[in-house]
Amino acid sequence: MNKSDNSSQQVVEFYAKHEKIYPRAVSGLFARLRVAGVLSLLGLYYGLPWLRWDDRQAVLLDLPARQFHIFGLTFFPQDFFYLAVLLIIAGIALFFFTTLAGRLWCGYACPQTVWTEVFMWIERRIEGDRPKQMKLDRAPWTPRKFAIKTTKHAIWILFSLWTGYTFVGYFTPITELAVKLFSFSTGPWETFWVLFYGAATYLNAGWMREQVCIYMCPYARFQSAMFDENTLVISYDAKRGEPRGSRKRGVDPKEVGLGDCVDCTLCVQVCPTGIDIRDGLQYQCIGCAACIDVCNEVMEKMGYPKGLIRYTTENAMEGKPTRILRPRIFIYVALLSTITIALVHALVTRIPLELDVIRDRNALYRELPNGEIENSYALKIINMDTRAHTYTVQVSGLPGVHFARERVSITVPAGGVETLPVRVRIDKSVIRSPRLTLEFLVRARDDRRLRVSEHGRFLAPLR
Repeated sequence: MNKSDNSSQQVVEFYAKHEKIYPRAVSGLFARLRVAGVLSLLGLYYGLPWLRWDDRQAVLLDLPARQFHIFGLTFFPQDFFYLAVLLIIAGIALFFFTTLAGRLWCGYACPQTVWTEVFMWIERRIEGDRPKQMKLDRAPWTPRKFAIKTTKHAIWILFSLWTGYTFVGYFTPITELAVKLFSFSTGPWETFWVLFYGAATYLNAGWMREQVCIYMCPYARFQSAMFDENTLVISYDAKRGEPRGSRKRGVDPKEVGLGDCVDCTLCVQVCPTGIDIRDGLQYQCIGCAACIDVCNEVMEKMGYPKGLIRYTTENAMEGKPTRILRPRIFIYVALLSTITIALVHALVTRIPLELDVIRDRNALYRELPNGEIENSYALKIINMDTRAHTYTVQVSGLPGVHFARERVSITVPAGGVETLPVRVRIDKSVIRSPRLTLEFLVRARDDRRLRVSEHGRFLAPLR
């Protein structure tokens, strides 16, 4: 191979060192919406543990007691069904909003986005906006640079530890946790989770940032399966903007043979993932709409119409009719409405009492000398209320059916599970089938609302 051949070769590296992204601060409609979302979500996260409800923490997931208090409701492990339904609703809602308007979740409500916005705001307050941050990072280490960087990371760490402390406050009463922290008497698990969640916040929001969205989040990979030609996504109008090029303010782009894009690259500078929206829709785009805000500012200054970068659909960009309300949207709305209404109804009519009827499998039945047939059962009574109750048990379903003893009752503590063995007897003369169905009724003596019934099989000999 001669020298000219060697000079024409290029080295392609499969791994490139990560280059830090310095997003420029932006103002505008979508920026204000994003700030409102961040403040609302952070307010909920940091504020809920401090709310009180009936002399207890309003939202407390008490794992040792296996009680999950959410305002006026108390759930137990037996109520896992409600959590499963809630997750189904969240999943369908994600599909609905993605199909309707792209990655709204990522741009406005994802925890990674929310905490990254806070960390970038702290960074700007201490180091300045994008040009000052870049200049500071390129400068050699001096006492001033060391002081600025130390201050920033100290505030990041304190905020992260507060985040970890709040997280643990959802599982341990937050006021008790505060006393433990100040007295250095927290348990090993409490200490671990405060530090672990704090470290995760510090690393994800302070250091990794867009890398979490690009490389770690699976949502970025399968979002395209939920997009179609009528999905509202952030798009650059290439027909209007190209060919791009700089020009003086107020110049008619047609006179100089250019499009409306002045090639200022501000849309790239404000992007938190560092992409160029002018290259088309990319999976790295989190839908924050910062590029729309900054481009509208530039268009306004140039005297051009806004909307060079805007929320639009693929069909609209190609001049085809757009159908925002389409069958997929109606299906998602119908599913969300049906499941949500069913969940609310189930919660409103929920009875904090559960009964399981377990038949004794060791003996099918017993024939008594007085002509009665007896079956044995174990009644598992689950009290899902916040206080203890005494329950009475009745049996019905056949004429003359009764327990071996006159009165059957049991006291179950709050959140407790008790097993009550009972023997049910029926006179042989009323039996018409070897397999009969009985109904067991359990009700609280002090609360008429607490009553539940369950069916059980009764076995008898063939006549």
